[in-house]
Amino acid sequence: QVQLVESGGGLVQAVGSLRLSCAASTASRRSFSTYAMGWFRQAPGKESEFVAALNWNDGTTDAAESVKGRFTISRDNAKNTVYLQMNSLKPEDTAVYYCAAIFPPAAMYYRIRTYDYWGQGTQVTVSS
Repeated sequence: QVQLVESGGGLVQAVGSLRLSCAASTASRRSFSTYAMGWFRQAPGKESEFVAALNWNDGTTDAAESVKGRFTISRDNAKNTVYLQMNSLKPEDTAVYYCAAIFPPAAMYYRIRTYDYWGQGTQVTVSS
């Protein structure tokens, strides 16, 4: 079992920045270096969408075209924490952001159904 706890959401003005954190923990002996992590978001009235993903082992990342150049996913191995640095925020970035984990990393990391574990979500609101 894996527990994921997001934090860092809030209200910010357009072009501002926020950094989301996802603290991961597990009772198993499996290291998080064997996992892939993803960030997804769901805006009111819309379907959930892929934001960014990271292979914890080698640090490779990918992001949705809508956030490339603005959002960066990274990890802190010592803290078992994944971050989503969000810069140049736009009102259309307003959503609940969710952290997710999958073992082992999967090719279709951009698909919601790929992931086994999810956090509770954190609200990000960007005002114009």
